Amino acid sequence: MRKLITFLTLFLTLSLALWGQVPNVPTTPTKEGNEQMIPEKMPSGTHDLTAADAEAFLDGIVPQQLAQADIAGATISIVKDGKLLFAKGYGYADVEKKKPVSPEETLFRPGSVSKLFTWTSVMQLAEQGKLDLDRDVNAYLDYKIPDAFGKPITLKNIMTHTPGFEEQVKDLFYVEPRSPNLGQYMKTHIPARIYPPGTVPAYSNYGASVAGYIVERVSGRPFNDYVTENIFKPLGMTHSTFAQPLPASLAPYMSDGYQLASDKPKPFEMVAPFPAGSLSSTATDMARFMLAHLQDGQLGDARILRPETARLMHSRLFALDPAANGMCYGFYEESRNGHRIIGHAGDTEAFHSDLHLVLDAGVGFFVSYNSAGRGEESPRTMLWEAFLDRYFPYTPATEPMPASAKKDAEAVSGAYISSRRSETSFLKVANLLQPPSVSVAKDGVIEVAQMTNPNGKPKQWQEVGPMVFREVNGQDKLVFKPDQNGRMEMILPFPFFIGQRVGLLENGKILLPVVVISLLIMLLTLVLWPVAWLVRRHYGRRLELAPQEGLLRIAVRIICALDIIFIAAMFGLIIYGFEHLWVFSDQGNIWFHLIQVIGLIGAVGTLVVLYNAVRAWTSKRKSIWGKLRATVLVLACLGFLWFVFAGNLLSFNSHY
Repeated sequence: MRKLITFLTLFLTLSLALWGQVPNVPTTPTKEGNEQMIPEKMPSGTHDLTAADAEAFLDGIVPQQLAQADIAGATISIVKDGKLLFAKGYGYADVEKKKPVSPEETLFRPGSVSKLFTWTSVMQLAEQGKLDLDRDVNAYLDYKIPDAFGKPITLKNIMTHTPGFEEQVKDLFYVEPRSPNLGQYMKTHIPARIYPPGTVPAYSNYGASVAGYIVERVSGRPFNDYVTENIFKPLGMTHSTFAQPLPASLAPYMSDGYQLASDKPKPFEMVAPFPAGSLSSTATDMARFMLAHLQDGQLGDARILRPETARLMHSRLFALDPAANGMCYGFYEESRNGHRIIGHAGDTEAFHSDLHLVLDAGVGFFVSYNSAGRGEESPRTMLWEAFLDRYFPYTPATEPMPASAKKDAEAVSGAYISSRRSETSFLKVANLLQPPSVSVAKDGVIEVAQMTNPNGKPKQWQEVGPMVFREVNGQDKLVFKPDQNGRMEMILPFPFFIGQRVGLLENGKILLPVVVISLLIMLLTLVLWPVAWLVRRHYGRRLELAPQEGLLRIAVRIICALDIIFIAAMFGLIIYGFEHLWVFSDQGNIWFHLIQVIGLIGAVGTLVVLYNAVRAWTSKRKSIWGKLRATVLVLACLGFLWFVFAGNLLSFNSHY
């Protein structure tokens, strides 16, 4: 179960529909937005960011990370003041052959960092007048995204992850060495729209791929060709491509990807919606991309964006609150240590990457690991925060706790669900398994389940402003505010999804124990059935039942068995899909649907269990214990139904 939760959290985030408040979204950068959380004076660093110091610092951390977490290799590049400051590979690109990582030659898969190239391409076409960022995207497509909420989706919505799409994982990855057909994928995998555009951030790979497909159609060139000619070649990124499979000229330089360095390597991951995450690149090539963005779109004599376009792209476009990080034109804010920082993270099954731009310092930092590694801690996050603390030391100002702190902490308590979720398919259940519930730790201090420190204990957050909570001994903030329907929202440090408070029916902290207890009751009923028969046989007693009662007794136990088989088979198939990606494709639909038929029979069979309880209570022959057993079984079946319908497990929707 833990592996299932971890996997689905990777795609759906947090394990988490209503819609949120519509903010004022500026079409041009605002001074207030770009100066968010930046103090007037910065403390001077105790370490100068030089090539020698960076190498000594990273050499002291990264090899230790690789050894402790069983990671095969990593690649890092740092740029500063318009130059490549540092680039180095650590560990192995091929563990078996002991092939070292080269920052200049070894290709890594930076996952969703790829989106920054898609957004840059969109901005290039927008500055040429070929794209209108405020126009209905259907005007650029050869298919139609269905109307919903009376509002069209725009490229600005897509670039801020506010088109309102639900999450999908079907056909996201595959391993067969065939080139994906982007147009076909886009037309056959349209997600349901669950929020009005421009209202609720909910990270969307499909949305990013819509942007990439629009680049293809407007430019008249395949997406990889467009990016190659307009970004890679001008910047001298000779070891970068979106092509899948890799071109013969680059394939020998590709790093293997691993779960653990001690395991066998995974096959090359093919990304179907490739503008959202299929890039293969080196650390030094990524350094060139960072340099161009840090220098208003220019690197040497090459220019990929006009200065005003680059600055617009880095500006704040969407945020639900001024105190929280916001979305830019594809980049997202991750301000820290007193600096406004923008960037993007990326994950495939094997590769895990980060790109950060400290705009006011002219510093860029790229890191990618070719293994997931052991443990729940994120090596890249720990490395980045250690880097900032060394070269940009910062002590947050002490802020007094508001007088309303105790009341506010109680007001925000409750269970939340991620806005980035599957809402119409059976994968909605993933959002119910580990809800990010908020509870009061002490006056004015809250804890959020699933947000933990490296020691595994929940992080604590202290109120520092009206409904604004800052991490105790940290910098991240949580902002709470009601949406336009009065439902509380939890605005997270990452601005591409939020938590939405849920009521009793979707409260995983209650729902999960209920279904576990329900299934245990059913299991005990089945286990004790033959035990009771053996006991009666031992003592020479017979169970005196009328023929109809006997059949009803058997039917009730069959329903219990079907319910258990359904839950076990559904989650077993999903777990099997971790290593066999065909499960999350059309090939796997028949198996999911067959299992759902079992679940449907079990769900309808609750009527049989209920009928059995009614007969038990109306029968004069039944003992009080028999009546109570029948009632407990009804309650167990109702608990099962609650879980099944709350998690959409009986949705036969083939889009998930």
